[in-house]
Amino acid sequence: MSRKVRASLVPLAALLCARLVTSTADCAPHPIETETVHYVSGGESVSGFLAKPTAPGRHPGLIVIHEWWGLVPWVREQARKFAGQGYVSLAVDLYRGPSTTNPEVAHELMQRLPPDRAVRDLVAAFNYLAARPDVDPNKIGSVGWCMGGGYSLLLAVHEPRLAACIVNYGSLPSDPATIAKIRAPVLANFGGLDRGITPAKIRAFEKAMRAAGKSVNAKIYPDAGHAFENPNNQAGYRPQDARDAWNRMTDFLAKTLR
Repeated sequence: MSRKVRASLVPLAALLCARLVTSTADCAPHPIETETVHYVSGGESVSGFLAKPTAPGRHPGLIVIHEWWGLVPWVREQARKFAGQGYVSLAVDLYRGPSTTNPEVAHELMQRLPPDRAVRDLVAAFNYLAARPDVDPNKIGSVGWCMGGGYSLLLAVHEPRLAACIVNYGSLPSDPATIAKIRAPVLANFGGLDRGITPAKIRAFEKAMRAAGKSVNAKIYPDAGHAFENPNNQAGYRPQDARDAWNRMTDFLAKTLR
């Protein structure tokens, strides 16, 4: 290959990279570092898993909310992936310690979680991120799966400063007064075969959001059921749908938090 041809490929590669940025946060992951952090919620000390870019300056923040299993390795992995996209990501521990792979135990943990305390911990997580010198307090979003997806929306209801909200197969509010309090744009990913959150409920939520003048973008994957993004859900994991949902999330965050 001639030097002239090789030289012409350099700006072409840069152009392709620039175009890809519109659909992914960056062409390559940012270097990151992780740690366990503690913050105060209602006078109590709670902990979370923080993953952040090592680059200096202020970055968008993201509150990562776990499924009913608790703060398990998969959730920490999601926080790392988002940090690699340039977000200071705080994976909250709503159970304050316990986690499990047993669905019966997970159900018990979820049932024992006081919703008001969970929302309080999430608002405290928002305040913790907003106070960090490496976070832009005007660009903090939330993302959750299953139980965490529902809490992502509840955070949007109770924290008007939230700049973006992602719900993955989480419960949806139907009360117009509750929906009226949501200020953040909402991105939602659901499985069409989910027996708990049916397509009819999703479309009703979309209709109520739009009637209230809210921003909502919901997608239903017809061949997927509940928890289709988690590979630990061996029977229900849908790799292609999970990749598409991930791309939707990164595109959405790039548009709302950048």
